Amino acid sequence: MEKEIIYNEDLHFEHKQWQSELAFWEDELKSFNNRLSELVTRWTKKEVLAQLEHFQNEFILHGGTIDDLRESIEIHENRIADQSRTGKDAMDTVLFNKHLEFRNKMEAQRQIYADLKKKFFRFLTKYM
Repeated sequence: MEKEIIYNEDLHFEHKQWQSELAFWEDELKSFNNRLSELVTRWTKKEVLAQLEHFQNEFILHGGTIDDLRESIEIHENRIADQSRTGKDAMDTVLFNKHLEFRNKMEAQRQIYADLKKKFFRFLTKYM
């Protein structure tokens, strides 16, 4: 049975995709925060303001998660670069397993973010 070879450039490509996705989420969060600012000026009901605060907190938390994910990508990129400098084009098992863990984190975060957006859009539909 042959082992599949995972090349560093393939992992680098996936990192670039993730970085683009994170940048997109960050831009969306700016837009969502602008919507929150608009709504704060329109509503005075405590329950609406509480929901606005909830979404603001969620967006802040998600922004922090984006920063953490970016940092993790950078660390992994540096490890790949270090490995490449030694003349190895293929990922070792330990680093590849870390990459798989990170891929799972990204997939989980995609779902969390998608759910947050759905809830926020329902909220906007109700109060815009």
